[in-house]
Amino acid sequence: MPRLRSELAVAVGRTLPWGVVGAAGAAGLLIAALSRTTGEAGEWLALPLLRAAILAFAMGLVFLLDDPARHTTSTVPTPRPVRTVLRVALVVPAVAAWWTVALLLVPPDIRPPAADLTLEAGAAFVLAVAGAAAVVRFSEATRPGPRVAAGLLTSSLLALLFWPGRWALFVPVEDERWAAAHDRWAVVLVVAVVVGVLGAVEPLRRRGWRRASDNHRLDH
Repeated sequence: MPRLRSELAVAVGRTLPWGVVGAAGAAGLLIAALSRTTGEAGEWLALPLLRAAILAFAMGLVFLLDDPARHTTSTVPTPRPVRTVLRVALVVPAVAAWWTVALLLVPPDIRPPAADLTLEAGAAFVLAVAGAAAVVRFSEATRPGPRVAAGLLTSSLLALLFWPGRWALFVPVEDERWAAAHDRWAVVLVVAVVVGVLGAVEPLRRRGWRRASDNHRLDH
């Protein structure tokens, strides 16, 4: 059994879009590193730059569930939720390492509160993967990444421009709404986790197809 699990992990790992995730991660780190070159403006630019870096990396994570062979692997013994969880588990260490480096690139004297920014990053990353899982759940798309990336970028810009102030999410550190905003980020994280879990189950049509196939085998 352990050998089977390791072989499955290797097989899934080979299908992950490491190139896209790596490129998005590199872009995000470059954005975060700009905080070291902004001189006196770095103190108020550090937070927007880190948020931009989070968005850049999240734009790569939306491609995590892209699988051109999705329909040919739908009949394998390993259920899709297991394969999805394995895909996410394999990339978690890379995400954690990326976020640590991104924070360290910002000079300590201008670095925003790490715990609160980690909450924002976690919510954005989970939301990116959850969006991809939802598209896979409710469509036949083999590459949900492009449409989810477009939706994530558009919704982020709209939220930044038009989100009601009383429910503000993107506030500066010195803003009195900072703590309340991160309570809302915690809610976003929980909602994203729920959406991701629901999106990871087998699509309804495919589940029905499997049930029909099982009944057909029993009949014969």
